Amino acid sequence: METTHDPVLAGRTAIITGGARGLGLAMATALAEAGAKVALLDRLETVADAASALDAQVSPAVIGLPLDVTDEASVNAALDRAAEVLGTPDILVNSAGMTHGARAIDTEVADWDRLFRVNVTGTFLVSRQFARRFVADRRDAGHLASIVNVSSMSAFAVNVPQTQAAYNASKAAVSMLTSSLAIEWLPLGIRVNAIAPGYFASDMTRDFVAANPDMAEDWVSRIPAGRMGEPDELGDLVVYLAGERSSYVVGQSFRIDGGYTLI
Repeated sequence: METTHDPVLAGRTAIITGGARGLGLAMATALAEAGAKVALLDRLETVADAASALDAQVSPAVIGLPLDVTDEASVNAALDRAAEVLGTPDILVNSAGMTHGARAIDTEVADWDRLFRVNVTGTFLVSRQFARRFVADRRDAGHLASIVNVSSMSAFAVNVPQTQAAYNASKAAVSMLTSSLAIEWLPLGIRVNAIAPGYFASDMTRDFVAANPDMAEDWVSRIPAGRMGEPDELGDLVVYLAGERSSYVVGQSFRIDGGYTLI
């Protein structure tokens, strides 16, 4: 099926972790509609079905692959397979992540470690392997790669009423990792930026809202825009950061939160 979108990413290959659903799938859809071949990577078994459904909607190829971002062997296998089928990727969106809502005084070390292993170490492991492959296989004069990490407005503001010190700290780490890699890897032809979403009506958030309507009402009351974001509202920003039109944008974390962190 032909897309009617501007194919600004034609000829590019993108991989999206956490791509089976929610914000990851929404961003993957935007990249595919912009002309990129796409590999959805996720630990969820539904990743293959999500890829098949997206593949039926767009003209570039879409595949789904299993991935555990905390397992280096799994990361290597997924990126090897993506490169074998689609060609060495030159766009990476690190969308895999998890939350942990608990008071800091009650947070167990095992929970803290698991959260950081997924959100921070997972982002690092996939980014490192992506960079190694790009430098070895595709780096050439004038050809740049782009990494877009998914941080959170919680990297910049302690959003309440929920208590989530571990999550906030992990996303702040993702934002600093973004800045650090941006400086180190720009000479290698790899730009690194991040998006920092606020409250979005993703699948996971919708489930939480259904179970906690009072907290959801509190969230919305604190958002100047008066509503949560919709997943497809991330698409244009991700396409921009992935493409050459943002070639002068380096190491930035873009808040897209309806104004939440301004007040």
